[in-house]
Amino acid sequence: MKRFAELYAAIDGTTRTNEKIAALAAYLAEAPPEDRLWTVALFSGRRPRRTITATTLREWAAERAGLPLWLLEESYAVAGDLAETIALILPPPTRESDHSLTHWITHVRHLATLDEVTRKVGIFAAWDSLALPERFLLTKLLTGGFRVGISQTLTIRALSQATGQPVTDLTHRLMGNWTPDKTTWDMLIDAKTQTDLSQPYPFYLAYALEDPTDLGDPAQWFAERKWDGIRGQFILRDQTHHVWSRGEDLITNRFPELAQLADYLPQGTVIDGEILAFDANRPLPFADLQKRIGRKTVPKKLLTEAPVILMAYDLLENHGQDIRPLPFAIRRERLNTLCAAIPPSAPLRLSPAVPFTTTVDLARERSASRDLGAEGLMLKRLDSPYLTGRKRGDWWKWKVDPLTVDAVMIYAQAGHGRRANLYTDYTFAVRDGNALVPFTKAYSGLTDAEFTEITNWVRKNTLQRFGPVRQVPPELVFEIAFEGIRASPRHKSGIALRFPRMARWRHDKPSSEINTLDDLRQLLKIQG
Repeated sequence: MKRFAELYAAIDGTTRTNEKIAALAAYLAEAPPEDRLWTVALFSGRRPRRTITATTLREWAAERAGLPLWLLEESYAVAGDLAETIALILPPPTRESDHSLTHWITHVRHLATLDEVTRKVGIFAAWDSLALPERFLLTKLLTGGFRVGISQTLTIRALSQATGQPVTDLTHRLMGNWTPDKTTWDMLIDAKTQTDLSQPYPFYLAYALEDPTDLGDPAQWFAERKWDGIRGQFILRDQTHHVWSRGEDLITNRFPELAQLADYLPQGTVIDGEILAFDANRPLPFADLQKRIGRKTVPKKLLTEAPVILMAYDLLENHGQDIRPLPFAIRRERLNTLCAAIPPSAPLRLSPAVPFTTTVDLARERSASRDLGAEGLMLKRLDSPYLTGRKRGDWWKWKVDPLTVDAVMIYAQAGHGRRANLYTDYTFAVRDGNALVPFTKAYSGLTDAEFTEITNWVRKNTLQRFGPVRQVPPELVFEIAFEGIRASPRHKSGIALRFPRMARWRHDKPSSEINTLDDLRQLLKIQG
């Protein structure tokens, strides 16, 4: 655990990408295989489940430190990180331990199986045997909220340096639902072949296009709609199908309609596409699809109200052969052949090409996107291979301009990680007569300098405190951008926004001129 704590400190203590990669690569080259495996798992979001609630952990930590709970809460509000707060207030350890990362993860998971009294004794004993850096990490593991300042992409680059394997191969190996319980370092990283037939390919992602004239010769490009659903892969291998989301969630059971595609597609087929709620040859609003996203099983009523299809974008595997290196034009031709052989009643559609000859044509087609239930256009170079991750040059997304309203901030809350000491998470309201009605929250879109300025203002103008939340005077106005709007009986305003963010701070506008709830309702009618 000490070696892992040193690694964490090295990564957390620098903003330089190369230094982070070098520290992790050195660790992965030296640590025991089981610790390496758990490190890669933690850094790619595969954390152990929460052992204890944060509320109970705060109470126990205050008791162990001999402090009143209110003082811990105030300290937490300043530090912005619960694990750091607890590690700092606890008394010094009375003994030392030199157990591995794997040992402590196993111990944390065992604690979850114990009754509350025994679990409490076990946590106190663990705290008492660890120095501050290891105690901090153990508490992170207990809460199930482990985060580190290095992305999965950088983790894979470090892994490539440590093992000498290509980044593309390692990215593919780390896709899917592997866990340290189901595999070993040798099986996951060092094995010559992969045996998991459900394993998806890494998704190829597009950069946002600012100016279509940058594309060059239009004849070199293919255009299609950017559909508003769930990006996913349909995999058919060895008589079994699997459906994966871009977020690496196995969602096969949530979309049982797609099972019938196994009757028509050849074995060894992997299709990249968009799962859409679809009826009468037209996409339904994303809100209809959203009703199914969080469910492990789908009732018959939802199957009827929001039937789904797979809108096929690309063919990644054909008759068991990885064809990602082939030019997009060839992959598209093969995908077209597959889709043409499938009956119209099957839940598969080929994403239609958008014909164009000039950038003026593209702009016109983009402007029609919302009327067609799309987010914009996707532009793909005809000779492009299917790459991994987000790469510039071959794939671009040209989304429609977002919807916007002006709103006033009424609550502020501190952020997380490097923004733990800044108020970055805000609640916004619009006017309804003489009243202010909260309607959304947002935490992105501003610069660090703006967040710092707003933080200073919040500290000077706090009206009330509700735990970590601060109520402030309704004075600061912001332009809120969002991708969509829907009715929501769960919200006081009756509406919910999709992907809200702060487009800009409106220094030029007083709170008396913000938008109204009726304005939002009018947008809702237009979007509906």
